[in-house]
Amino acid sequence: MTDSPNDKKFMREKIVKPKETSGRRAGRIFCLLLCAVILGIVAAVSFVVSVPFAKRYLGAETTTPTVPITIEKDDDPGTTTAVMETMESTAPETPPETMPEPGADEEDIREIVKEELSQVVWTPEEVKEFNQVITGIGASVDDSIVTVSSVKQQVDWFDNPVESTGQYAGVILAVNPVEIVILTGEAALNDADSLRVVFNDGTTAAGTVKKKDAVAGMAVISVNPADIPRTSVEDMKTMELGNSYSVKNGDMIIAVGSPASRVHSVKHGMVTYVAKNVQTVDGLTRVFYTDIDCNEEKGTFFLNLSGQLIGWATTIYHTDDSAEETTIMSISEYKGALQKLSNGIDIPYLGIMGQEVSVAMQAEGIPKGIYITESIAEGPAYLAGIQNGDILTKIQGEEVVTIRDFQSKLESLPSGVEITVCIERKGIDEYKEIEYRVTIGAR
Repeated sequence: MTDSPNDKKFMREKIVKPKETSGRRAGRIFCLLLCAVILGIVAAVSFVVSVPFAKRYLGAETTTPTVPITIEKDDDPGTTTAVMETMESTAPETPPETMPEPGADEEDIREIVKEELSQVVWTPEEVKEFNQVITGIGASVDDSIVTVSSVKQQVDWFDNPVESTGQYAGVILAVNPVEIVILTGEAALNDADSLRVVFNDGTTAAGTVKKKDAVAGMAVISVNPADIPRTSVEDMKTMELGNSYSVKNGDMIIAVGSPASRVHSVKHGMVTYVAKNVQTVDGLTRVFYTDIDCNEEKGTFFLNLSGQLIGWATTIYHTDDSAEETTIMSISEYKGALQKLSNGIDIPYLGIMGQEVSVAMQAEGIPKGIYITESIAEGPAYLAGIQNGDILTKIQGEEVVTIRDFQSKLESLPSGVEITVCIERKGIDEYKEIEYRVTIGAR
């Protein structure tokens, strides 16, 4: 195409990018690095700020290092029975003139003591001193008593939010940098949306369930020490655990916690009876009876005169004969289970009640082992097919002869594991061995 004479020529230029120098290049790199640092700082700050809200509203959990809690077990005097019998069999015979008279039995001794006590005249000063000693023991453990508030969120008739609470007593078992461990009744957890723990100085903090034992009706909860002023944590006292094997008929004991349905109330009385070898789920235990009228559901704990915990009120072993007495669950047999609960570990559960096959029973043809008086409905043993009247003879191929053998083997097993259990079941003419696969449950 040719330009006409009337066409105007325009200047045509090409814009050329100036050559990049090393200084300019360094400036660009510096700007990029600066932006990256700024974005990184913003992201880090955003993460730190958002994590607490995420935990609170999304229920996220973080793994916190734990401090193992160890509870020393007590020696069961029942294990020395065989030794004592051997010593008695080899001991020299008592001369006839030193033998007790036929009528000098326990009932006669009790009447003698009762008669002597009835002749003692108490002065007002002596009564006052006695009461001061008892109240002093109760006061000495008051810093170990807490109030566990069971909080439930509800709405009224007009859909307004209403918060209802129940007050239960608990005792402090351990205090460490990670947690404050508290024993309380399972009733404090029932239908609760959250838990609040009030310490003796009025400090309040949220409680978290570690583990509970539906069979014994007890639970262990924990509180984060970081939620409490340091001075309050330093003033806390743990409850010392006693040896309930040493408890005898007539011993004076002190009820703390909520014996009068109010936390931090105190009562005192006597052990009216000690029942030994009481059948309980997956073992035997001791049960105490007392004339102290208590509220079992609100949490009542019993101390010896040294201020040590020997048990707590329960309704599990109530009978018609004990309707007017308070039943106490012994702590010594429960220490193994309590250690597991305190460390957040399930208590293994087979779900049987039974007794050892005695020599007399063996003479009648019953095999050695544990005679199952009850295979608890819907328990692991029941679901596997084990029945009332079966004789448990082996667990994981190891012979079981005594209740102590059974409890020791069961306690060493984790919940959820499948094991072999051998039983002897009576047929028409003889007992026949049957092996079952049982999955250990959790209480």
